[in-house]
Amino acid sequence: MDEADIAAECLEREMERLLRLRRAAGPAPDGACLWCGEPVAAHLRWCSVDCRDDWEREHARANRR
Repeated sequence: MDEADIAAECLEREMERLLRLRRAAGPAPDGACLWCGEPVAAHLRWCSVDCRDDWEREHARANRR
């Protein structure tokens, strides 16, 4: 294994770690969609992909301010 392979593996591990952190970010599920308030299964945070995308877009906008 050369230095390029070692660096590539290191970068891949770091990307995976950061993606896990990103997925874990945000409020815990509470049985209601975080965007529209519709009831959802206890382990879910949004009722649809659209609500998730809207929530993430709004929070990204708020974090840039």
